[in-house]
Amino acid sequence: MAKYIFVTGGVTSSLGKGIIAASLAKLLQARGITATIQKFDPYINVDPGTLNPYEHGECYVTEDGAETDLDLGHYERFLNIPTSQANNVTTGRIYQTVINKERAGEFLGKTVQVVPHITDEIKHRMLLLGKEGKFDVVITEIGGTVGDIESLPFVETVRQIQWELPEEDVMVVHLTLVPYLKAAKELKTKPTQHSVRMLSEAGVHPDVIVCRAEEPLNDEIKRKIALFCNVRAGRVIEAADASTIYEVPLKMLEEKLDLIVLEKLKITNFKTPDLTKWSLFLDKLKHPKATVNIGLIGKYIELQDAYKSILESFIHAGAMNEVKVNVVNVHSEDITKDNVKELVGQLDGLLVAPGFGNRGIEGKIVAVQYARENNLPFFGICLGMQMAVIEFARNVVGLTGAHSVEMDPASPHPVINMMEEQKRITMKGGTMRLGAYPCAIQKDTLAYEIYSSELISERHRHRYEFNNEYLKAFQDKGMVTSGTNPTTGLVEIVELPNHPFFIGVQYHPELKSTVEAPAPLFVHFIAAAKKHAKG
Repeated sequence: MAKYIFVTGGVTSSLGKGIIAASLAKLLQARGITATIQKFDPYINVDPGTLNPYEHGECYVTEDGAETDLDLGHYERFLNIPTSQANNVTTGRIYQTVINKERAGEFLGKTVQVVPHITDEIKHRMLLLGKEGKFDVVITEIGGTVGDIESLPFVETVRQIQWELPEEDVMVVHLTLVPYLKAAKELKTKPTQHSVRMLSEAGVHPDVIVCRAEEPLNDEIKRKIALFCNVRAGRVIEAADASTIYEVPLKMLEEKLDLIVLEKLKITNFKTPDLTKWSLFLDKLKHPKATVNIGLIGKYIELQDAYKSILESFIHAGAMNEVKVNVVNVHSEDITKDNVKELVGQLDGLLVAPGFGNRGIEGKIVAVQYARENNLPFFGICLGMQMAVIEFARNVVGLTGAHSVEMDPASPHPVINMMEEQKRITMKGGTMRLGAYPCAIQKDTLAYEIYSSELISERHRHRYEFNNEYLKAFQDKGMVTSGTNPTTGLVEIVELPNHPFFIGVQYHPELKSTVEAPAPLFVHFIAAAKKHAKG
């Protein structure tokens, strides 16, 4: 049986529970202990798939096609192992399961209640990964903050698990904010005290308190928090602001968070942590030898979490190329033929980002045209690839009015069309082409040079495809379809051979980029931008 660690948060959201959970898992992994992380989200949506990116940031897609919380991206990037549908559970999914059971008569006529029926289903999901026998430790992040109405069933379930399992098999790490008041020139511990009190009132007592703070916590403050929150003095640890999230595991190592956990859970079979690769990555990240300016052309640029995996992939690829990637956000709605040179002309590369809907589409097409005609390194992902196809259709193939049926159902040349199996679907949630699919790559192409393989697997999230009725017209004009699905023949990769770097992919390579295995497409794109910057 696995050991269980629950990570809760108080005072405010966005404190970094996901990063603390991922950092702890990384440290345990470095000590030879197998760990996984799961996220329980308190919202009633079944998954984030239908949520507006402005509302919730990006939707992270797993290998098995689950639309999940963006924190799962952090888990994969830190641990370099894939997550699955089991790693992200929402209140909506819990209630949906319980109601389906009730409708099927599985509760034998009993009154269905939050306790025990909802909490039993939560408990089943919380303990599920630990029963597979693959992990020594399962870390569970509880979304939201202590005191939220939505989080109460999750907190109650943690209380029950603490009560049911042996003391050495379960522990709670509570993350709080210790604000610094500039006027008083002091750190304030009262918010942490109140947060822990609310957690204790719900019957859950933290074993470790991790304090986010802008200023260092001295021993006196740590002792005060320990005394008032009823934890051992050595189990109040500091989580100071870091210059990058990838520093956090090393900071937690200094604070001995992993040793505290190992002691509490009575795990004795561990080794000295090996973080050589991680430290080497950090060294390259902190000491770049050059800078490249990459334009991120998107329509959700006001919220950076909307493109979280892309931004992290730039960090991974930048470190590999020993350059600092300076991402310049360009709102696609602002781009016109008159100002495109002014907006992107001084950049070293363009990435046209994924998205849905008509807003900002023409600006993306104009940006692609500028990159194609001016030998500016270009990389298109999902919708970005489709924009490259539409631009090429209009301006090279000569198909006036070419478009995607998503934006223009009456287009005379629907070069991007809806997949046949999607046309009968009316429900939005979980109905796209999701998860990992194979892609066969032609030799003697840029894609083959990048991947060094004739067959790859990448993750997808879309319902529109390149229309193969126009395939020959594109190929006759010089666009190479270098990657296709070996089963369906659907186009996965397009590229232009007579260009320094011009490639578009239907899948999402950013979803598989990790610290130890950066996405090859990003690495080569940044290399091309680096070359362009040198002139």
